[in-house]
Amino acid sequence: MEVKKSNVKLNAMLQIESDIQSRWENEKIFEEEAPNGSQGKYLVTFPYPYMNGRLHLGHTFTLAKCEFAVGYQRLLGKKCLFPFGFHCTGMPIKAAADKLTREMADFGFPPNFPKDDIVEEVEQDVKELEIKDKSKSKKSKAVAKTGTAKYQWQIMQSLGLNDDEIKKFADPIHWIKYFSPAAMADLKLMGLKTDWRRSFVTTDVNPYYDSFVRWQFNILKKKEKIRYGKRYTIYSPKDGQPCMDHDRSSGENVGPQEYTLIKLKIIQDPLPEKLRLFNDKPIYLVAATLRPETMYGQTNCWVHPDIKYVLFETVDGEYFISTKRSARNMSFQNFTHDWGKVDFLTEITGQEIMGLKLKAPLSSLDCVYSLPMMTIKEDKGTGIVTSVPSDSPDDFAALTDLKKKKPFREKYSISDEMVLPFDPIPIMNIEGLGTLAAPKVCEDLKIQSQNETAKLVEAKEKVYLKGFYEGVLIVGPYAGKKVQEVKKKIQTEMIEKNEAKIYQEPEKLVVSRSGDECVVALCNQWYLDYGNEEWKNQVREALKNVETYHEESRRNFEATLDWLEGHACSRSFGLGTKLPWDPQYLIESLSDSTIYMAYYTISHYLQKDLYGKEPGLGNLKPDELSDEFWNYIFFQNQPVPANLQPKKEVLEKMKKEFEFWYPVDLRTSGKDLIPNHLTYFLYNHCAVWDQPQKWPQSIRANGHLLLNSEKMSKSTGNFLTLTDAIQKYSADGMRMTLADAGDSVEDANFVETVAEANLLRLYAFNEWCKEIIENKSTLRSENSPLENYADKVFQSEINKTIEETKKHYDSMMYKEALKTGFFELQAARDRYRELSETMHFGLVTRFIKVQLVLLAPICPHITEHIWLNVLKTDHSIMKELWPQAGPIDESLVNSANYLMEAAHEFRNRQKSFSQVKTKGKSKDAEKPAPSQPVKGTIFVAKTYPTWQQIILDTLKTLYKNNNNSFPDNKAILAELAKREELKKFQKKVMPFVAFTKDQALKKGAHCLNHTLDFDEYDILQTNLKYLQNTLQLNELRILFTTDEEAGKSNLNIDDIVPGKPVIFYQ
Repeated sequence: MEVKKSNVKLNAMLQIESDIQSRWENEKIFEEEAPNGSQGKYLVTFPYPYMNGRLHLGHTFTLAKCEFAVGYQRLLGKKCLFPFGFHCTGMPIKAAADKLTREMADFGFPPNFPKDDIVEEVEQDVKELEIKDKSKSKKSKAVAKTGTAKYQWQIMQSLGLNDDEIKKFADPIHWIKYFSPAAMADLKLMGLKTDWRRSFVTTDVNPYYDSFVRWQFNILKKKEKIRYGKRYTIYSPKDGQPCMDHDRSSGENVGPQEYTLIKLKIIQDPLPEKLRLFNDKPIYLVAATLRPETMYGQTNCWVHPDIKYVLFETVDGEYFISTKRSARNMSFQNFTHDWGKVDFLTEITGQEIMGLKLKAPLSSLDCVYSLPMMTIKEDKGTGIVTSVPSDSPDDFAALTDLKKKKPFREKYSISDEMVLPFDPIPIMNIEGLGTLAAPKVCEDLKIQSQNETAKLVEAKEKVYLKGFYEGVLIVGPYAGKKVQEVKKKIQTEMIEKNEAKIYQEPEKLVVSRSGDECVVALCNQWYLDYGNEEWKNQVREALKNVETYHEESRRNFEATLDWLEGHACSRSFGLGTKLPWDPQYLIESLSDSTIYMAYYTISHYLQKDLYGKEPGLGNLKPDELSDEFWNYIFFQNQPVPANLQPKKEVLEKMKKEFEFWYPVDLRTSGKDLIPNHLTYFLYNHCAVWDQPQKWPQSIRANGHLLLNSEKMSKSTGNFLTLTDAIQKYSADGMRMTLADAGDSVEDANFVETVAEANLLRLYAFNEWCKEIIENKSTLRSENSPLENYADKVFQSEINKTIEETKKHYDSMMYKEALKTGFFELQAARDRYRELSETMHFGLVTRFIKVQLVLLAPICPHITEHIWLNVLKTDHSIMKELWPQAGPIDESLVNSANYLMEAAHEFRNRQKSFSQVKTKGKSKDAEKPAPSQPVKGTIFVAKTYPTWQQIILDTLKTLYKNNNNSFPDNKAILAELAKREELKKFQKKVMPFVAFTKDQALKKGAHCLNHTLDFDEYDILQTNLKYLQNTLQLNELRILFTTDEEAGKSNLNIDDIVPGKPVIFYQ
């Protein structure tokens, strides 16, 4: 049911937030300096976002992890720093600015675009859903989320800009100066606990940061971490040089895509006529795949009967068969004898190589055959496609078509033995999809043919991503391992055995300004030598001491270290810092963003504004900053630079800032950055600083954020920017929903109806707090003793909540912290109101204060407002400490839960009693009014029956012997079968076992005891008045099942056990 949001309440919340933010800013409450004495500290950073668009809810979800952590760590008495910069390095801004310039030149101002050219269809690869290494993808996130807009001008319009505003964006610097302050303003609306004095933009627009990056690269080169050699790049054969974005007429932001080239050896004898001249060397059909780990499940390979393929000789003395386009690409990657040249020895149609007998690497089959597939495209891959019907919906649908349609087989001269014996081979288990994922999903979606393209795209989305992130191999040497952990290892081993090659081609068509279709070529480039084993092992050691919060994140880091090689760190085009020793190149965007967290520690001393136009607190000019300056600040035992001796005192303060704040205590990011940015982050810290105490302490990776259980997408309208979310749900309503969205590395879910409900919850809590303070006189005095049952229970529940919530905050489990620290604490308050005739003002005030502090990291505005303006506290909640938990009486808390559950069951039984059923009357007969009971008797069991005690003792023994977990029911039943006393209760045994196991799992192992840890009769008797009132009875008694009257109640007394009282109504 959708929650209706009141604009009055929303506006009230927004006003509160605005007032609180103004107060924080005036008090400079988040501005921090290194102290003179020793004090605990916490430095947290989020990957500075790219400034080619507004921040969206996906950014916000990840940075909220930092925000919540800082809020919590402040409560522990630490000095906390959450600085925030803005990333502008790289190609996308410059490419987009140049595109606007061209569009104005081609179509005028404002541009008048051809009407039939407004929409560009986004082609979907119908064969493979690409799971890419993000470090190789150069795609702008803004471009990726603009739906069907073709022109850059239209993309800018989708951001709400008018033509006169868009014109300014032809200057790339305008992007930096527009989006950076806009992002800062948006983040301030969220209430980010940031020291904004330390913010900056990247690139040589900022001379201070530019100097820092040049120093970093000089250090890396001096330590031989940077090398010069062959790297894959987009290349124009016609122009004879790499084709960067500004050199392209189409294909901006497109980078190389890596494939594994699978070598399917022809083992047929005799060979087809056109191939007989080439029997002097092995001949391979070569298939490009993104999923080498699935090759265990090959049952055939696909060729298109009408595509023209070519045969050419490789440098290894083998013949390859592929499309002409892919052979051209291979020639620029050292596949042929002469770089960039390929001799086509023969041309052959797909029909002429149909039905070939092949040996497929890793397949468990002795041979497979080449079969027809009509959806293969010549402009993607090699035109040869491996077939794994167990895990590819396309392959399963095509193979099923061939099996069902004999005329189709006959048309292409395919015999039955080439198709019919081949079934999908289980190779991996995917939770929820089993070991034959493709057949299951095709069955679920009722896919009947390979021509059902839309359904097959949906099927692939279900299978491929889930297979990559959750698939576990069940065959081969890596059986039991997750796919993402071993994918690269399998590829490497196939290459070492000469069963495969690395092959790359452009992600999409790239055409140079000279009209040449570009290829991927191996060219000389500067690169960071991440494959160096000594460096790699150093990072492995560093990783051992990094808290990753989830084992899956650690495994992903370890898997990345296994396969990671060099990373090209130079570019010829874009924005950024020039390579100090080779200024024709720029340092690319992933390479200038690995140790900038150190820059945060002193940035406010260097620059007063985002762009470094004015000097900061240190009054240093950019041209005064030499490598010696940075060495002094960041390294031990380095001299003060001669030119800065007069400013030695300032430099000492800066060094003090760095020494106090470093290392980074927490880095948060999306899990998709583990294979690139986050791993580079570790590498470069290890390289620049020799002292492990300067290396990162923890990294928290999270999944993507879904919106209303769907992927966020501008084209579908399922999209929220940061400011959209605040304007709809308030900052705290949004923040609360982000905390509630999910804690794991799996995708989280922001649900808008939940956000609306959270807004109303926070508003209602504020109103309740005001009401309590205003009506203080109606409550028991704060000086009166806390002596009744409800007071003592509520005290213990508050103390228990403090401890439980702290554990969740410590482990960055914010959904759980919200669950215990808000929802369950609010429920405890409600129980207290219900059980207590008159609440105790002192206890309620303590509850409010505890509630505010526990919620403050997540919802700082409303908690600060109540703290200052309702409770009239004399200091900001931002300066408060985490509350001390008093004693916890677990048995008292358990007794309260018991009481509430019992009352709930009594009400349900009351409803059943009141629903009078008429028997033997017609449907039209008038039904009597429901009969309300006036008396009630509660029956309580002192002990379990003997047969149940036997079961409890057996379960307790099995539980302890099985490492505090229950064995399966088969083992339990086998043990219980040994007891003769249980035979006559045979039908009751397993239901009681199931009930007891469920109770123990929910509430704890104490449920296996013969008695409760509290006096059940006493608890009911103490709260008899509450029970009588809530059940609206004139009379209510409590008896034991052993009392004489119990036998007259028409109840089955044997069903009443400790902890499960039963009420008899009259």
